[in-house]
Amino acid sequence: MIARRLTSLATILALALTATGVVAADDKDELTVVKDAHYGEVLFYFYQEEYFPAIVRLLAAQKQTKLESHVNESELLLGGLYLSYGHHKRAAEIFERLLADAVDDEIRDRTWFFLAKIWQQRGYLEEAQNALNNIENELPELLEAERHMLQAQLHIENSSHNDAIALLQDWPKGSAWHNYARYNLGVAMVRSGQVNGAAQMLDELGQLDPVNEEMASLRDKANLALGYAYLQDGQAMAAKAPLHRVRLEGPFSNKALLGVGWADAEAESYDRALVPWMELRDRDLLDPAVQESMLAIPYAMARLDAISQAADYYVDAVEAFHEESTRLDTVIEKIETGELMNTFVEDGDITTTGWYWQLQELPDGPESRYLYHLLATHKFQEGLKNLRDLHYLWKNLDDWQRSVEVFRNMLSTRELAYSERLPRIQASLEQADLEGMVNRKLEFDARLASIEENNDALALATRTEFEMWGEITTIERNPVLAANIPEAAEVRDKLRLLKGALQWTLDKEFKSRLSRIRRNLAQTGEALVETQRSRRQIDESMRTEPLLFADFNSRVEGLSPQIDALKARVENTMIAQRGFMEGVAVDELRAQKQRLDTYTVQARFALAAIYDIAANQDQVVVGEVNE
Repeated sequence: MIARRLTSLATILALALTATGVVAADDKDELTVVKDAHYGEVLFYFYQEEYFPAIVRLLAAQKQTKLESHVNESELLLGGLYLSYGHHKRAAEIFERLLADAVDDEIRDRTWFFLAKIWQQRGYLEEAQNALNNIENELPELLEAERHMLQAQLHIENSSHNDAIALLQDWPKGSAWHNYARYNLGVAMVRSGQVNGAAQMLDELGQLDPVNEEMASLRDKANLALGYAYLQDGQAMAAKAPLHRVRLEGPFSNKALLGVGWADAEAESYDRALVPWMELRDRDLLDPAVQESMLAIPYAMARLDAISQAADYYVDAVEAFHEESTRLDTVIEKIETGELMNTFVEDGDITTTGWYWQLQELPDGPESRYLYHLLATHKFQEGLKNLRDLHYLWKNLDDWQRSVEVFRNMLSTRELAYSERLPRIQASLEQADLEGMVNRKLEFDARLASIEENNDALALATRTEFEMWGEITTIERNPVLAANIPEAAEVRDKLRLLKGALQWTLDKEFKSRLSRIRRNLAQTGEALVETQRSRRQIDESMRTEPLLFADFNSRVEGLSPQIDALKARVENTMIAQRGFMEGVAVDELRAQKQRLDTYTVQARFALAAIYDIAANQDQVVVGEVNE
């Protein structure tokens, strides 16, 4: 289930990215082109597998229309995230809208493929097939290969083995799905009765050199499938080779050991059959293969005429089954009281959704071994994920509820600061004679125009130049200079020279000074316009700010009852989900108990037969207990 969740979400992301033309080709990563920053933030949280924050930010960005360049892919991503949380209705609405809109054919086909994959993973085979049938064009290479593999899996699951064989038998060797195709082809051929035809490819697959754990697991599955196919076909000796290739410590080792033992038993080599069965006997009794070995061992011993030992092992099996059944009753009681479910949700560290909780966190105790087996079931995994997601959502709502009080304090602080700053701002505005400044600026404009029109260079003189001009003028008016004497004439000549030089300077600098002043006045005008605009903004703010405070306060106050209502819904859903999980767990454990009870009855009948033989001193072979 973990792999399924990650695969589905990875598919969502691939579809969302390829909708923008951004994909990874071969093993070389390409840069993701994100045109809207808010979509980049959403993808950041998605890549971090923080799906709830991704949803929150995506919805916020959509409401603020911040995803104009990623409308379709963001919708596709949102639909997939909803689906991962089990919101099938909301997801379906999004997908139906995408498929109904005039979207690109490529996006439409990818969407149908994605839906088919999700439906198949959730067991809705008819819906998955219908979705595949709606794909009109060929998908990109990697998705096209996966599409055909998905179609083959649907054929197998629908028992249309010949259709699966026809689709898989010509699968290209260079494909990334080649090994999976060979495995599914072998399984389809076995189920259609073509054991010998399936043998070659399953045998080759069972001897491949695994490059990673995934391939090692696939190799084990191929060997196990081939081994049991041979057993069911009556080829016991042929079954041993592939079964021996299954890793002794792998997840399929128990069933492989059991199969090796039955292969030897079919050949009446009961002493050899005991070797794998004795190894299997010491493993976890909750495994059905281990339980079967508890009956197979005394069966083999009886066949070897070791009647006394066979009886002892049957007694051991009955006692072991009884003890295990009693422990199961205890665990079932703990589950029904709710005690055991707290193990999974009240760990104080639900900081995100999904599969961040680890098996190592199981409590020490006799019931822990049952929890491992429960976690191996699909229903319990899905239920656990949903329950922990609900707890995560409740914690988020609780954090948001506390944030409401923070918002209240922030608003109160802002209102207080506003009320304290308002009188100072009003006083400053009253002191600022903006209208007088505008009038003075207009006067300066008129004065400058008059200076330019009259070519009045003196009006633009510096203070020093103006003072010098005044001194020259004053001296010129002195009556002494009017005397007809050489000294007065000399002074008049000097004054004319100084005045001429000053006039020349004023005339030369007139245009540049006029231009500079005009530029400064223009800047002053712009500053006044900006000041007037700011003044209007301040006046508008002074008018609207109290209204905004009232609106924010109203919105903040409205958040609390909304969050309370959501928390109540989540709490009720958690109660229902806990009940569902408890039911799943109890059903699974009761099925284990029923299997133990069945084996116990078989062991007792076999033991009774053994005692009857011993009483009559007639050493006959006990019939196979499983028949």
